[in-house]
Amino acid sequence: MVEKPKSKYHSALGIQTALLEKGMKVFTPLDFQRLFQMTPKNASMTILRNTKRGLFQKLKNSAYVLNIGYISLYRIANMLYRPSYISLEIALSRYRMIPETVYAVTSVTTKATRHFYTPRGHLTYQKIPRRAFTGYSLMTVEGERVYYAEPAKALVDYLYFVSLGHVSLNDRLDTKSVSKAEALVYAELFRRPSLTHLINTLYDSA
Repeated sequence: MVEKPKSKYHSALGIQTALLEKGMKVFTPLDFQRLFQMTPKNASMTILRNTKRGLFQKLKNSAYVLNIGYISLYRIANMLYRPSYISLEIALSRYRMIPETVYAVTSVTTKATRHFYTPRGHLTYQKIPRRAFTGYSLMTVEGERVYYAEPAKALVDYLYFVSLGHVSLNDRLDTKSVSKAEALVYAELFRRPSLTHLINTLYDSA
């Protein structure tokens, strides 16, 4: 028989403590329901009550963030739509491959493409093939550990969408920090000849 949680875990402090202990700064109503062994109705009411009190902040219809302590938008991006990792323009900007400041947190995923406008910021997720979902690791960004693309993979992810015609090639793209060989290894995962051709053209004309 499953033991019901003690009543103290339904207090604001108890809820906060339990979520932090489980590393659930971002959670869905279903996560909440399972953690506290509540019915869907009770979980919904508890979330609503604590959102009104300011303990939680609603990110979208099915996701909330614990409004205690610091959590970066990068960490929220990782947790809000999984599996995903930070890549594309914001990673290129961080690695100084493009000069522009990028304000939306851009990620790739194996799920459907999504855009979320949250109270914390704009999050975008672009779909890539499952076989190409690699080339990332846990990195420390703004003091938190987040899944982030390596330089070569961030570049190839971006060029994949250029090859699809979804974005225009940035004419100030600087690829000097990534070797052509590194880029081609990742490009093979996409199995897209136009991507390989684009990389060869970029490097051969540099």
